[in-house]
Amino acid sequence: MNDLAQAAADAISSGSLYALIALGIALVFGVMRLVNMAYGEIVVATAYAAYFLQDRPVWIVLPGMVVAGVVLSVLTERLAFRPLRNASPTTMLIAAFAVSFTLQNAALATVGASPRSITAGASLASARTIGPVEVPGYSIVTVIAVVVIVVGLRAFLLKTSLGIGMRAASEDFDAARLVGVNANSVIRVAFVLSGAIAAVVGYLLVSATGGITPTSGLAPALLGFIAVVVGGMGSLSAAALGGFLLGAVTQFLQYLLPNDVLVFRDAFLFSGVLALLIWRPQGLFIRQNAQERV
Repeated sequence: MNDLAQAAADAISSGSLYALIALGIALVFGVMRLVNMAYGEIVVATAYAAYFLQDRPVWIVLPGMVVAGVVLSVLTERLAFRPLRNASPTTMLIAAFAVSFTLQNAALATVGASPRSITAGASLASARTIGPVEVPGYSIVTVIAVVVIVVGLRAFLLKTSLGIGMRAASEDFDAARLVGVNANSVIRVAFVLSGAIAAVVGYLLVSATGGITPTSGLAPALLGFIAVVVGGMGSLSAAALGGFLLGAVTQFLQYLLPNDVLVFRDAFLFSGVLALLIWRPQGLFIRQNAQERV
C-alpha cells in the first residue's frame, strides 16, 4: 500500500511538471497554431542562466532565469517565426525544428557538452515525509506552481484586455484583427508568458537533477508536447490535464510492470498514445466538434 501511495505522489509530481511544460507549449499554439519544438532549448537557456547566477541570492537567480526565458522566447518569435507567420503549418514546424537545433548547437559551441553542476534550488532536493510517502521539496513546489500559474492564466485570459484578445485570436485570428486586436501584441504576450513558464520549469528541473546539459530539454519538451496532444491541442485546461494524465500513466507503469519488462515502459507509453490518437485524434478533453480555445 505504501508503494502505491508513493507511486501516486510521484505521479502528481511528474504530472505537474508535464502540465507546466504543456501550458508553455499550448499558449503559443493557441494563438499561432505553432508547435514550438524549440521550447526545450528555452528551458535549458533558463537553466544555464541559473548556472551563471548560482552564487547569487535566489531573489536574483529566479528573475534572471525569467529574463533569460522571456528574452529568448521573444527573440525566436521576432527573428524566426514572425517572418513566416503566413506560411503553411508544415513550414512553421520545420522552422521550429531549425530554431531548436540552432539553439542546441549554440549552447554546445559556447558552454560545451559537459554537464554543468548547478546548486541553485538544491535545498528543494531534500525529502519531506507526508504520511506514508516521501516527497522531495521540488515536487511540492511544482504542484503549487502549476496551481498558481493555471489560476493566474485563467484570471489573465478572462479579466484583462490582452487576455481577451488572446482568446479572440485563438477562435479566429483574422476576425480578431478586423475588430482591432493587435496581432503582434497578442503573439508577443503569448511568447512572454511561455518564456516565463519555461523559467519556472528550468528552476524545477535543476532542483531535481542538480545539473544541466545542452540536450537536457529534449525529453521534458517531448513529454510536454505529448501531454498537449493527449489532452487536446489549443486548450490550456486540456493541456494541463493531459500533463497530469501522462504523469500518472508513466509512474503507474513504473510501479506495475515487472522488472524484466520495465525497460520497455516507454514503448508501452507511446503505444498507448498512438492508440489514443487513432481513437480520439482531437485529444481526451476536447469535444469532437468543440471550438479550440486558448
